[in-house]
Amino acid sequence: MKKDIDFLFEIGKMRFLQRTWQRFFLTNIANDAEHTFRVMWLALIIANNEKAINQGKLLKLALMHDITESRTGDVDYLSRLYAKREGLLAIRDMLKNTSIEKEFMELFQENEKKETIEAQIVKDADNLDIDMELMEQRDANEKIFKLKSEARKKIIPQKLFTNTAKKMFKKIYSADINSWHFNSENNRFKTGDWKK
Repeated sequence: MKKDIDFLFEIGKMRFLQRTWQRFFLTNIANDAEHTFRVMWLALIIANNEKAINQGKLLKLALMHDITESRTGDVDYLSRLYAKREGLLAIRDMLKNTSIEKEFMELFQENEKKETIEAQIVKDADNLDIDMELMEQRDANEKIFKLKSEARKKIIPQKLFTNTAKKMFKKIYSADINSWHFNSENNRFKTGDWKK
């Protein structure tokens, strides 16, 4: 149990790990823990549209998809050209002698290969989270948004595995990031303090 507790404390530190591409923006972006949280939800929504997915395994894959960054750090598209990460070594050391070691070592290998629908969905969710983050950053820095989103619109659709993710990719770029609260049935405009 000591190793399990150590592991849980390490995982708790994910909230302090900033993603390296934050340097490309003038405002804050999601940390590793926040990124993982939305990836899990994205994966569930993609899976619901793809049908017949093992959602338990899907969530475990999403939950652990970036945990090695606790030891290797995050790399963005630029630092990836120079940094060598030892993900397998990191996950082995993190999980060694924990009660989840065997299961999550197998899941790590599955996630790396991207051969199962669940692993492909998690990768799609990982990519789509970046596009959602870009949409959220658009108002803060229109120039960098245009530069990054135009490049991603050419490259990412070819990298997505599922039809659902491909459809979502297009919708993300035509979405209003504030619709979730501006168009809610209960908001300050319709039922709250700004109701006319």
